[in-house]
Amino acid sequence: MPITTEFAYHKPKDLAEASALLARYQGRAMPLAGGTDLILWLKEGLKAPEAVIDIKGIPELWHLDVKGGSLAIGARVTFTELIESELVKERFPVLWEASRTVASCGVRNRATLAGNLCAAVPSLDGAPALLVYDACVRTRGPAEEREIPMSEWFTGPKRTALLPEELVAAVELPLPAKKTAGCYVKLGRYQGEDLAQVGLAVLAEAGGTWKLAFCAVGPVAKRAERIESLLNGKKLSDALIAKAKALVAQEISPITDIRASKEYRLHMAAVMLERGLKTAAARLAGKGPAYGASLI
Repeated sequence: MPITTEFAYHKPKDLAEASALLARYQGRAMPLAGGTDLILWLKEGLKAPEAVIDIKGIPELWHLDVKGGSLAIGARVTFTELIESELVKERFPVLWEASRTVASCGVRNRATLAGNLCAAVPSLDGAPALLVYDACVRTRGPAEEREIPMSEWFTGPKRTALLPEELVAAVELPLPAKKTAGCYVKLGRYQGEDLAQVGLAVLAEAGGTWKLAFCAVGPVAKRAERIESLLNGKKLSDALIAKAKALVAQEISPITDIRASKEYRLHMAAVMLERGLKTAAARLAGKGPAYGASLI
């Protein structure tokens, strides 16, 4: 399918030039990084920007390293690069595990974590892991930089706190202060390139702290705070897990669509919660399946 929309094309050399272009178009321009979403939108006529700003040539946006106690992931970093990073696998294995489930190998080679967050579809695989790791999004505008917590990033389906004149510069994850272990559990219709019917990230921290986040079962990906409050400080047991499963219906609001019914999503979310909690606890104890093993 050809692209029939006409637009100006810009390829800025640095962040300052990109910010100036975004300010000039006042919300009528769209950045291009991996393009796995944008090109499809242009082909299907879902987006018709006046300009496309290609950020692939901006060196400041490609970095994947530790700075000031946080892992900084530049806006040009792809999911494949996250998967290939030993630093990500060692320090943030839930993000590494989630990255492996995104679409297909071909898509992961181009799609960026920052672009995934900006698309903000309810089923995005990158969000649950970032939520449980208390990540933030660092943005760059013509006048200032902002740091937006992941808990405030999504404002609705396909909507974010990013202003029209802003560009995502990086996603930052604070290095865990304690030993952690977790998992990302994804339910799909088949193995391969499919969106999540339910997605769940679980993070267990030494000392009895739990963090959980769902995607694909509500308007936005978000933390399961009621379940976290129930679990925190308690020893995991079958009775406690049963109580946690009973709270799932209060945490999510699934819909029926072409991929699954709301009843199936609700049932499977509880099943996935049990498997996720047990797997995270086992990994924290040095046991359990290796990261990357399917729990479905």
